[in-house]
Amino acid sequence: MGAASAQVEDRYLAAMRRALDLARRAAQLGEVPVGAVVYVTESGRTVGEGFNRRETDQDPTAHAELIAIREAAFTLGTWRLTDCTLAVTLEPCPMCAGLIVNSRLGGLVYGAPDPKAGAAGTLFNLTVDSRLNHCVVPIAGVLAAESSELLSGFFRGLRSVPRFRGRPGD
Repeated sequence: MGAASAQVEDRYLAAMRRALDLARRAAQLGEVPVGAVVYVTESGRTVGEGFNRRETDQDPTAHAELIAIREAAFTLGTWRLTDCTLAVTLEPCPMCAGLIVNSRLGGLVYGAPDPKAGAAGTLFNLTVDSRLNHCVVPIAGVLAAESSELLSGFFRGLRSVPRFRGRPGD
């Protein structure tokens, strides 16, 4: 591996570690633990970050990727993020994959695959669909074990809490 390649890998590993920190923050709020970081690919400077806030904001669009991309566009003063990479702990869903294409992101790195909604290779391949106006080839599986364990632990915890299954008023 060359020096430039090692530097790129160091940047996306650092961004994924930060995304995992953000995902843990989401879990503390009772949100599905997904975190995302947008950074300038060349320098590694973070320009946007976010974590899931759907429950907190009661907003179905408040995914980590959307929040991070929106912040990056604001920070850079442009919606075209061609010089940026998104690092996210879970494979993007169709909505977020569409946003990745529409924001012209230059790179995508993700941790855990999403067998139920993954749109960057698992169920769909929206980020590399040549019929669209932009393609982003994902780098999958970066810190996947940590990302998967965070998600599994979160859902294991939800299943361990007894829920009332009677009729309202019982």
